Amino acid sequence: QVQLQESGPGLVKPSQTLSLTCTVSGGSITTDYTYWGWIRQSPGKRLEWMGRITWRGDTAYYPTLKSRTSISRDTLKNQFTLQLSSVTPEDTAVYYCARDSDVDRTDAAVYDYWGQGTQVTVSG
Repeated sequence: QVQLQESGPGLVKPSQTLSLTCTVSGGSITTDYTYWGWIRQSPGKRLEWMGRITWRGDTAYYPTLKSRTSISRDTLKNQFTLQLSSVTPEDTAVYYCARDSDVDRTDAAVYDYWGQGTQVTVSG
């Protein structure tokens, strides 16, 4: 069973860069046709797909976040990382890492394995 676990600071100051890591166990981030995504949910809002990295290391981002978002990976550690720059209080949310497979999609609802989520608050 694939398991994902987010880690990173819970509090980030405005204008700083938010950095989160997702550690994957029970499966490899290089398994063919797997897509490893970052998704967030702000209070009172829908799940928002932020971007993903594929089993080959290709990345894609939600258009309105593209200029501030970077996703990378460490295949030796079986981890992938989110960096979101120039954060504002509107970036306060629960951040999830998740896995999709077979088809490349941007709908957060279709991801089948999820981390438990980590609360990130932008304040300072």
